Amino acid sequence: MPVHPRLPLLALGAAAFGIGTTEFVIMGLLPEMAAELSVTIPQAGLLVTGYALSVAFGSPFLAVATARMDRRHALLALMGVFILGNLLCALAPGYWLLMGARVLTALCHGAFFGLGAVVAASLVLPGRKAQAIAMMFAGLTLANVLGVPLGTALGEALGWRSTFLAVVAIGFAAAAALAAFLPRHMPVPAMSLRQEARSLGSVQVMLAMGISIASSASLFSVFTYIAPILQQVTGISVHGTTAMLLLFGVGLTCGNFLGGRLADWRLMPTVIGTLCVIIPLLCLFAFTSHGPGPAAVTLFVWGVLAFTLIAPLQMRVVNEAAHAPNLASTVNQGAFNLGNAIGAWAGGLALTLGLPYGELPFMGAAIAGLALGLAALSHALDLKARRAPASRSGDPAEPAEPALGGRLS
Repeated sequence: MPVHPRLPLLALGAAAFGIGTTEFVIMGLLPEMAAELSVTIPQAGLLVTGYALSVAFGSPFLAVATARMDRRHALLALMGVFILGNLLCALAPGYWLLMGARVLTALCHGAFFGLGAVVAASLVLPGRKAQAIAMMFAGLTLANVLGVPLGTALGEALGWRSTFLAVVAIGFAAAAALAAFLPRHMPVPAMSLRQEARSLGSVQVMLAMGISIASSASLFSVFTYIAPILQQVTGISVHGTTAMLLLFGVGLTCGNFLGGRLADWRLMPTVIGTLCVIIPLLCLFAFTSHGPGPAAVTLFVWGVLAFTLIAPLQMRVVNEAAHAPNLASTVNQGAFNLGNAIGAWAGGLALTLGLPYGELPFMGAAIAGLALGLAALSHALDLKARRAPASRSGDPAEPAEPALGGRLS
């Protein structure tokens, strides 16, 4: 019986939902986890940093290790790592064993999203590849709409370990869906890992990954500590925090689809314009966080803008590393998570040094300014590369200038 073409994409989205839930739900559970593990909230925030660093530096090695496997088998193996890691998180008796379990769980993250994006694109016609990738990433945004608020509520009611057990169940369901709906044979086309690695070294690829790192660091320097901000600065209850996380997740979902559409229209102008709005918005959040209503509005808009950047930046890296789509897709996921780690660490350091929770958004705005500078430089190089052929055609004697940016996005 033939499988409906959307079912494999939905299976990938289900796996993305589980991975997104385990990554983000910890933000809403930081106070409870810190209390049970007898550590400070900034120390508990390092669980976010450890996860993100594992994605950033471990996932590329796992991607290389699975590079020559049948893609269906590779995705199922990565889900096995995910299930085992979350089970260990639920059973970990202490802080450092929990940290190790988080690191293990994170190993599958970047490799799964990197390979999953390539698989999603291969399942549809050429004109629908971006939509297929967006459908898979919709599982990640849905995790913030449903998985994180429900996981936070479950953790508050039954203890944070129950949340990780629920994620294990999601992992088994997603693995079953992948096994049932992915094509039985998904051979890997011929590739050269050396050529792929060399393609990642271009100026524009490095700039794109730098933007990914800085934009994620901006987000996580504040979002990692969103629960104490809302409870101590905004003055809302634990249940109110869950509602705020739900609202933020709705914003992320809207931003995911908006970013996909805008990226197909004007890629780099979308990145630059979004960052130009994020910077003043975060500065505004330092003031609106003192009231529940203004904080809710700001959180929703921030969520929209934060995920408007994801699809354009993922497309930018893959476009500029045209000879390394598999590795580039995975490494950029690592770049996002390196930014997550830097942001969580920087926010925790600032809190340890005495910065009030209410002033963390100013740090996020400053880091977003760095992302904006990198985006402006990348776009300027694009424009320079486009002008160079025109000037050469007007003056045949003018020496050729090497292209730095590929096509204008």
